[in-house]
Amino acid sequence: MALLWTTPAMADNRFIVRSALAPNVLGEFCDFLGCRVVGALDGTLNQVFLLTTPSTIDPTIFLNILRRIPGILDAELDELISLVGGLNAVTTPPPGLTDNAPINFFGTTVWNGYARQPASKIVHVHDAQHTFHVAGRGIVADIDTGVDPNHPALKSVLLPGYDFTRDQVGGSEMTDFTSPAPPPCADCQPAIVNQSTAAVLDQSTAAVLDGNFQYAAFGHGTMVMGVIHLVAPRAQLLPLKAFRSDGTGYLSDVLRAIYYAVQNNANVINMSFDFKMASTELTNALDYANQLNAICVASAGNDSQGPPLLVYPAALQTDVMGVASTSDLDTRSMFSNYGDQIVWVAAPGEAIVTTYPFSTYSAGWGTSFSAPFVSGGAALLRSLRTDINESMAASALANAQYLGPDMGNGRLDLLLALAALPVGNGSQDQ
Repeated sequence: MALLWTTPAMADNRFIVRSALAPNVLGEFCDFLGCRVVGALDGTLNQVFLLTTPSTIDPTIFLNILRRIPGILDAELDELISLVGGLNAVTTPPPGLTDNAPINFFGTTVWNGYARQPASKIVHVHDAQHTFHVAGRGIVADIDTGVDPNHPALKSVLLPGYDFTRDQVGGSEMTDFTSPAPPPCADCQPAIVNQSTAAVLDQSTAAVLDGNFQYAAFGHGTMVMGVIHLVAPRAQLLPLKAFRSDGTGYLSDVLRAIYYAVQNNANVINMSFDFKMASTELTNALDYANQLNAICVASAGNDSQGPPLLVYPAALQTDVMGVASTSDLDTRSMFSNYGDQIVWVAAPGEAIVTTYPFSTYSAGWGTSFSAPFVSGGAALLRSLRTDINESMAASALANAQYLGPDMGNGRLDLLLALAALPVGNGSQDQ
């Protein structure tokens, strides 16, 4: 029996539970214990559930009770995590952010400053696409704040996605923006709209966003999607909204998004976020993704810290490639975390010109914008081999420009990665 998802109360304690019990039996236990089964987190598998209790029940005591019940295989607290934080900050908006000359980009019109930005040249996006006749293949899911579904650069490759914060079809982040949408503003200058983002916006919209905690991460998903699209313009993009515009989201919704991505045929999963607590069920979800050949990529984080720091999902290196940030001079970004335990490769992450809500463009600073270069690279690899998996992609992408200790295999080089992929089953995009 599948349980219908219900909305927990905001003040409830939340628990992630793996159970060998039938859902109705688990529900009966909850009736006795004073908890509620909200729904399954693992889609069609029906083995991992979100349970809630009133805030008056001590969560530590309740966890101990759960773990003693025969048939309960694992139980952990659901955590509230955030995209916002770290030391990344806007410096000087790049010239590309005002280079709005229209050019044709794989059948759509985009800004010249987006398509021909320095970061693209550094990792050899254009050279790789044309040398190997690839433009991305398959579905790339992004677990994030959602996307502007009407952005002209992205619209043709966007799938509907899902909003786990509201439990509804459609991964739009525009549902979080309660102010009126701004009118087109061709002559607007860049405005800093949060600690890591400058966007081309009219001043009234910039005033709404800047310094408003409610919108601390607004646009994040659209920006990340834009970087993936820059690298792999023919890959389909699956927006999975697990975070609100303030940057907060529950671990349980991240788990739901991972299972949803895999069960809806995603070939690559981008996770431009990090947190510091280990989670058994996060490991289980990413193991599941690995077993079904999904390639997973995550940010290494923006705390300017190295070993013994571990952040997740990047530390789960059997299943995930963690990505650090570099400058346009091939040095580690001052804000980027480092250490081979969490970094597989690095990629540019400073002043990255990308898409932004309201059909405009922005520049972003942070490992959030480094990871999607690697996710897009995985989609390019899949153009050559449709049977590619995490291990094969990681081996190919490890052919990078070495930067020294604690930066993994080095800075992403798409030409080297594609050349290193063994010939096998697959077909090229022409």
